[in-house]
Amino acid sequence: MSARGSAFVPHDLAAPIPGAAQGPLAGLTCAIKDMYAIAGERTGAGNPEWLATHPRETSTAPSVQKLLDAGATVIGKTVCDEFFFSVTGANAHYGTPINPRAPGRLPGGSSSGSASATAAGACDFALGSDTGGSVRIPASLCGLYGLRPTLGRVDLAGAMAMAPSFDTGGWFACGPGLMRKVGAVLLLGAGERVRINRLLVAADSFAQADPEAAAAGERVLRRAVQVLPAPERVAISPEGFDAWRQCFRAIQGREIWEIYGAWIQENRPGLGPGVRERIDYAATVTAEEAASARRIQAEARARVRGLVEPGTILALPTAPSIAPTIAVSQAALDHFRARVMALTCVAGLSGLPQITLPAGTVDGCPVGLSFIAWEGGDEALLDLAVTLAPYCGQ
Repeated sequence: MSARGSAFVPHDLAAPIPGAAQGPLAGLTCAIKDMYAIAGERTGAGNPEWLATHPRETSTAPSVQKLLDAGATVIGKTVCDEFFFSVTGANAHYGTPINPRAPGRLPGGSSSGSASATAAGACDFALGSDTGGSVRIPASLCGLYGLRPTLGRVDLAGAMAMAPSFDTGGWFACGPGLMRKVGAVLLLGAGERVRINRLLVAADSFAQADPEAAAAGERVLRRAVQVLPAPERVAISPEGFDAWRQCFRAIQGREIWEIYGAWIQENRPGLGPGVRERIDYAATVTAEEAASARRIQAEARARVRGLVEPGTILALPTAPSIAPTIAVSQAALDHFRARVMALTCVAGLSGLPQITLPAGTVDGCPVGLSFIAWEGGDEALLDLAVTLAPYCGQ
């Protein structure tokens, strides 16, 4: 199967949905992660049994409608990891979307099909979602730009939830100018437009990544020294990331089970490897454990927001490594996921926006560099991506 074909679900649109004749996105095409409602279609969440037990949608999700109203044509619905509960991009039912920029390797998830379609040139941009890294990680592994917005700045009405404490919309594109154009359509409110005047480099986050992946991000920062504030190295979590990662995992598990647990118990769906074990764990998280985790989250949120004040950006690697191979063992994938969460939990726990840029390649495979900004600093990050484009991807 081609990269383009592997990105889309078997229950795809019968025909593209044309956008408005005029608008800021007129003439552009987009793909939609199979979690957003499209009137007349069924939403599958990466699981064929969920698809079979739910009716066709009666209305279109507001974020999708905004894209159509702005002129974008929706060309199809993309594959995602089951119930969005993975960062690998593998789907045991629909197949794993091809990573066009790193053949033979995973695309990253859970917005795997959206990233694959964009990287393959099947669409100009694609809509995904990000809870624990589901836009940031596939963007990094597929060599794309991707944004996890400030919590609440993209309308998720009509989109299936995973863990509402962390769920955000997000999108991919091959270029930063288009990322910014899509942001002007999707982002709610005016944001907090402040000039970037301080750059923090998360030394402990860079230490979480493979040396080659970390070095690619550091090279971008050195090349862009003329357009960035003088870097200051800091430790985001002086006690390490284990407690933050575990509290994120507990809250996420508790919330996904509250949403899907009853349906899973009633229908006993066949779940793919990795997802099945995480769902089993989610069923065990008690209210007391979740409450304890939320106290740790509050401390983490205060710490990160105390560092990333308006005007300050925080640099860190997007993913800890290049994409794992498709044939990698489940144990190796679990290790990869744990390393990913140490990086992605920072924006998740704090609710702050994070953009990932294609920093370059390691052994021919893409790696990403990220920046986290203050609440409402999404537009500043999108502008930053445009400024840094000449220094990326080398």
